[in-house]
Amino acid sequence: MTTLDQADEGTSLIDNRARNVGEMFFDRVRESPTHEAFRYPDATADDGWRSLTWQQTGDRVRAIAAGLVALGLEREERVAIASGTRVEWILADLAVMSAGAATTTVYPSSLGDDVAYILADSQSRVVFAEDDDQVAKLRDRRSELPAVFKVVLFEGTPDSGDDPWVIGLDQLESMGSEHLAANPDVVDGRIAATESDDLATLIYTSGTTGRPKGVRLRHDSWTYEGAAVAAGGFLNPDDLQYLWLPMAHSFGKVLLSTQLQIGFATAIDGRVDKIVDNLAVVRPTFMGAAPRIFEKAYGRIVTMAHAEGGAKAKIFDWAVGVGLDVSRRRRAGEKVPAALAAKHKVADRLVFSKVRDRFGGRIRFFISGAAALSGEVAEWFHAAGILILEGYGLTETSAGTFVNHPDSFRFGTVGHPMLGSEVKIAADGEVLLKGPGVMQGYHNMDNESAAVITDDGWFATGDIGETDADGFLKITDRKKDLFKTSGGKYVAPSHIEGMFKGVCPLASQMVVHGSERNFCTALVTLDPDAVAGWAEHNDMAGQSYEQVVTSDAMYDVVSGYVDKLNSRLNRWETIKKFKILGHDLSVESGEITPSLKVKRRVVESNYRDILDGFYS
Repeated sequence: MTTLDQADEGTSLIDNRARNVGEMFFDRVRESPTHEAFRYPDATADDGWRSLTWQQTGDRVRAIAAGLVALGLEREERVAIASGTRVEWILADLAVMSAGAATTTVYPSSLGDDVAYILADSQSRVVFAEDDDQVAKLRDRRSELPAVFKVVLFEGTPDSGDDPWVIGLDQLESMGSEHLAANPDVVDGRIAATESDDLATLIYTSGTTGRPKGVRLRHDSWTYEGAAVAAGGFLNPDDLQYLWLPMAHSFGKVLLSTQLQIGFATAIDGRVDKIVDNLAVVRPTFMGAAPRIFEKAYGRIVTMAHAEGGAKAKIFDWAVGVGLDVSRRRRAGEKVPAALAAKHKVADRLVFSKVRDRFGGRIRFFISGAAALSGEVAEWFHAAGILILEGYGLTETSAGTFVNHPDSFRFGTVGHPMLGSEVKIAADGEVLLKGPGVMQGYHNMDNESAAVITDDGWFATGDIGETDADGFLKITDRKKDLFKTSGGKYVAPSHIEGMFKGVCPLASQMVVHGSERNFCTALVTLDPDAVAGWAEHNDMAGQSYEQVVTSDAMYDVVSGYVDKLNSRLNRWETIKKFKILGHDLSVESGEITPSLKVKRRVVESNYRDILDGFYS
C-alpha cells in the first residue's frame, strides 16, 4: 500500500523532472558515471557480453550527437532509425534527442514501400540503418527520398568516395569528436535550447488497418514516463533489465526512459530466438514483453510436461493444482494452511524451481504490455512463483498509463493509473485518458488528431473498459472489434481469444468471427515449437508442421480445448465451428504487427472463403 510520504515523493519526482531527454540522460551520467549502464552481445568477450558504464555511454552519445550537428542537422529535424533492438539503437536515439532533433522509428521488418512512406511523411533527414539489407531498401527508393542526405550504418559496407551517402557509425563518431574539440559546448547548447514541448519522437504505429500514422511525442512525455514509473517504487538502481522489445515500439521507449530516471543496468539483445538462452546467462531481475512471449513459454512448458506422460505428467499437474490453490489464497489475503504449505514446498522443489530457472532464477517480476494478457496464463505463472504485472497504454499515450504493482495487482486487469494520469469511462464504455503522456497529435493529420483528442485534452483510446470498486481497470476489447451477432448479442472477440490461449497450451492465435452471423466461428493457429514437441510424442515426428496441425489427431486435441473454452462462455459466444490453419500468422505475411497484434481485418480478408464456408 502506498503511504502518504511515498505519494509525496512520487509527486515530487514528477513535478521536478528533467525538461528534456538529453538533460535526463546526462543527469544520469553525472550521478552514476562508473555504474554499468548497458550490456550487449559481443562474441569476442570471454562470456559473450560486453558492458558500457554510464560515463562511457555518455561519451559515445555526445560524440554521435555532435556528429549529427556537424552534418548540418537542425533542431527538431527528424532522424530515422531502421534497426532491430541493439545497443547502437539506444546510442543513436539518445544522440538524436541530445542534438535537439527527433527520432523517427522504423521497424526493420517493414517492407521497402512502407519505409519510403514513413521517411517521406516524416521528412527524415538522416537514417541510421542496421545493416546492408536496410540500406538496400533506401537505395532502391532514393529518388523518393530527397530529404535524406545521409545514411549511417551500424554494421555493413559504407560508400567510398569524397562525399559518401552511406557512412559508418564509427565515421560519424569520429566526425563528432573533431567537432567537439573545436566546439566543446555544442551538445550542451542543443540540450539547453530544447523545450519540454519540443518533438522528441515520431513513432509510426504499425496499425491493424491502413497506412501507419506518425504519433508525435514530446520530450515531456518521456521524462514523465520515466518519473511516473519510478514513482511506483517497484524498480531500483540494483535491478538488471533484459531488453529485447522492439525499440520502434513505445513500450521499449518507456523502459528506456525508466532506466534513465532510476539508473539500473540493461542487457540488450533484440533477437527473439535468443531470449530463453540469454535469460539463463544474464539472469535479470525483470523484463518487459508482449503477452505472446509468456503464452509461448507457458505452452512450451505445459506441452513438454504432458508429453513426458506417466508419473512426471501427473506430478506436474499435481504441482500446478497446489500452486494455483496457494496463489488464490494469497491473493485473497487468506492464510495458507500448514498441510497445503508443506505440499507447496514439495511442488516448488520438484516443478516450480525448474520453471524459474528457465528464466535465470532471479526474476522479481515480468511486465506485460502491448496487448491483452490471458488471465489464466498470468495465474499459471504466479502459481510457479513468477509474477507478471500487466500494464496498459497506447502509442498515443507514450505507452505507459496503467500498471499493476507488486504489492497491489489483480489478474485480468491492467492496474491503476500511473501518478499524473487520469481516466474516465465514456457513456458507451470507451476509455478516455488524460495526462503528460498524451501525444501532440498525428503527424500531418490534423483531422485525425481532432477526432481523438478533445479540446480539454482527453484522448479517446478506442478501447472498451470498466473500473472495479478498487479502481483497477479492465479492458474488454477494442471498440471497433466488438461485433453483434444476427441475434443481436454483442461479442468481445479479444476476450474469447485470450481465454483460449490460457486453455490451450498449443495455441498461437485464435481469430473469432461472427459479425451479423447467427453463431461464432474461429480460425486457429498453433505454436510451431509446441507442435514439434507434441508431434514427437504422438507418432508424427519428422512430419511437416502443416501435416501435423491439419491431422485428424490434432483436430481432436484442439476440439477438446475448444469445448473447454465453450464451457466458460455465454451461449451466444461459443465457437460452433473452427479451422486450424496450415501455417502460423506472421509479421512477414502482414497478418500480425511487429508488436505481435493480429491484423483482424487482414486475416478475415485472407481467409474469407473459409469463414464464409462455415455458414454455407
